[in-house]
Amino acid sequence: MSEPVEVPISDDRIKLGQFLKLADLIESGSEAKTVISSGLVRVNDEVELRRGRQLRAGDVVSLAGRQARVTGA
Repeated sequence: MSEPVEVPISDDRIKLGQFLKLADLIESGSEAKTVISSGLVRVNDEVELRRGRQLRAGDVVSLAGRQARVTGA
């Protein structure tokens, strides 16, 4: 798997569903619900089923062989 893409956020945390869209890992909010509930999303190498999971700087999100790391603004 390739190195994670660094994705800055403006606050100190962001919800997983919002981050997937911000990081261009998905196209829409409804797609976020689908991929998360299907168990396709991993946060820090663990399957995450909660769209509202709060992410902080340093967290790494994986989907379909792509990775994005949350970074501070």
